[in-house]
Amino acid sequence: RKLTHWVAVGRDISERKSAEEKIQYLAFYDPLTKLPNRQLLLDRLHVALSDQERPREGALMFIDLDNFKILNDTLGHQKGDMLLQQVAERLRSCVAKGDTVARLGGDEFVILIENSSAKPLEPAAAARIVSDRILATLGEPYVLPGYLHHSTCSIGVTLFGKVPCSVSELLKQADLAMYQAKSAGRNAVCFFDPEMQALVTANAALASDLRQAWRENQFLIDYQPQVGADGRMVGVEALLRWDHPGRGRVGPDHFIPTAEETSLIIPIGRWVLETACNQLAEWAKRPDRSHLTIAVNVSVRQFRHPDFVDEVMQAIAHSGIEPQKLKLELTESLLADGIEVTVAKMGSLKEMGVTLSLDDFGMGYSSLSYLKRLPLDQLKIDREFVKEVLTDANDAAIARTIIVLAQSLGLSVIAEGVETDEQRAFLADQGCPCYQGYLFCKPLPIAQLESFIESLER
Repeated sequence: RKLTHWVAVGRDISERKSAEEKIQYLAFYDPLTKLPNRQLLLDRLHVALSDQERPREGALMFIDLDNFKILNDTLGHQKGDMLLQQVAERLRSCVAKGDTVARLGGDEFVILIENSSAKPLEPAAAARIVSDRILATLGEPYVLPGYLHHSTCSIGVTLFGKVPCSVSELLKQADLAMYQAKSAGRNAVCFFDPEMQALVTANAALASDLRQAWRENQFLIDYQPQVGADGRMVGVEALLRWDHPGRGRVGPDHFIPTAEETSLIIPIGRWVLETACNQLAEWAKRPDRSHLTIAVNVSVRQFRHPDFVDEVMQAIAHSGIEPQKLKLELTESLLADGIEVTVAKMGSLKEMGVTLSLDDFGMGYSSLSYLKRLPLDQLKIDREFVKEVLTDANDAAIARTIIVLAQSLGLSVIAEGVETDEQRAFLADQGCPCYQGYLFCKPLPIAQLESFIESLER
């Protein structure tokens, strides 16, 4: 039989093709900004790093908006999204046609700069020009509905092509440099330096060692006497030490910042507080020791913890001590922000009867308006002003001013770092009645401190 007719069935697949194209687009582009997404950036970066035929040099720039979360929290995510769209447009305008501007997510953007022109710039020079352009362009005001917003960004730059490097290493380097720019004050650009990686590695190792130290009870407390004008010991300051198995005793300046970053300062600080209270309870049993106070340093992270006031209350209640014998030394950096919360917490501690001292006074953020609001008992003159008090007129004037200020506010005052009789005499002449330093005694473990106290009594 001959085929004389046939039936054809046609189907419009344009809708399916459109859906497939949309899925393909979403796989490689950010729907909000229409920029390449992380996946497409990684693909292009991989090609740039692995092109054996034509080795490429270039720069990778990590860009993060400063304080973007504040905009989102105050004006809402809709305006935040509008800002991100405007930022994306501005970033596009800052780079050459062949460069990639990608959005990683949130307020994080990455720019891949490759030298492809006949007379390419050195990658570092090209990155510097582009980053300066970005800082200026992104620093211009943004027009949002009913609001004119001002924003800045921090930029981290790393270069590639000279030495072999993986995609993940390159991104990590640019990210590290960006955080360095944030630390430098924001609205800045920072180029990656291998020392940054070394520092991060060292900090990670230190954090690991600190966790092990906490598990293995490697922390100790030394006590440095505080002496009154009559030479009588009035109290001590509890000073945290790390008895490192390889390095011996390590002072707090070397590990407290990392302890704060890792939040280990919370349990460590609680332990110091409880140990000090228990020691006060022991001294309370002896008439010749019952007058002594213990000053405990409180870090910003520890003070900001929501349970801090309750922890102090529990330590006092559990040990049964008189609250005024416990002196909490707070740093001026607490006044940098959140002053209302700081005043409220200090008020709660004061109501318990705890003595409050402002440590390292004169080195930071204090102003007269703040001081009048803080429920303090004492100002502590920083050792930096005491060290040259006899030879530097400015230091002498500052020490004198702090003493007069304390007296006018009805506060006691103590000077730390007193090492000579002449320093003590000068401070005494100005009206400072209490001292701490190597002139009297170095920091001692509790057993040696007890022997020192007994030697004073003989």
